[in-house]
Amino acid sequence: MTKSNTSVVASLRKLISEGRYPPGERIAELHVAEHLGVSRTPVRLAFRTLEQEGLLQRAGKRGYQVREFTETDVLCALEVRGVLEGLAARRLAEQGLTEDVRTCLAKCIEDGHELLAKGYLEREDVTRWSEINETFHVTIVESTGSLVIADAIGRNNHLPFASADSIIIDTEALDREYRKLYFAQLQHQTVFQALCHGESARAEMLMREHAYIGMRYGELLNLDPNGASAT
Repeated sequence: MTKSNTSVVASLRKLISEGRYPPGERIAELHVAEHLGVSRTPVRLAFRTLEQEGLLQRAGKRGYQVREFTETDVLCALEVRGVLEGLAARRLAEQGLTEDVRTCLAKCIEDGHELLAKGYLEREDVTRWSEINETFHVTIVESTGSLVIADAIGRNNHLPFASADSIIIDTEALDREYRKLYFAQLQHQTVFQALCHGESARAEMLMREHAYIGMRYGELLNLDPNGASAT
């Protein structure tokens, strides 16, 4: 996926999460392209991606509409992903990291640190973070050698906001969103530390908690000015 396509996907995720495109509403390529100031091609590709993520569904032969879902649905899907990725992390910690896996995960940590080291985000950083994050999660899951876990996560990823790559980044408030990614980076580091030390229970717990970074941490890090304080 190109940077332009990734940006369109991220923008549409945010608009859907905010209710700008409410459940059941049909959305058209031309309207979205004009609203986002892009051509229809990246919008068409974004629609396909969001269909795979469970945010859009087919409406007729060529159209799409926003899928109906509730916050409870999203939280349940996140919990399922956390359980599955936590299981993968526990199994990986128990079996030990190969040198290739250790190197790959260490590179993700290094790349994430380099991306965030300047202390702020630029728009193109969102695409780069998405690539780093996907590599980190996929490496952990695939390194267990369990097709069962990978297949279960793949099915769950078709639910709204369930995949590790569907974290919502507000590109109009990158100063605030920086804190979210900084915390996600710290979580990656703690997971990697637990894996390196063979701490299976800790790795599982950390990975399960990490699943909530896109849904709950906006309130905790004061990213949502309208959000209630954590209790």
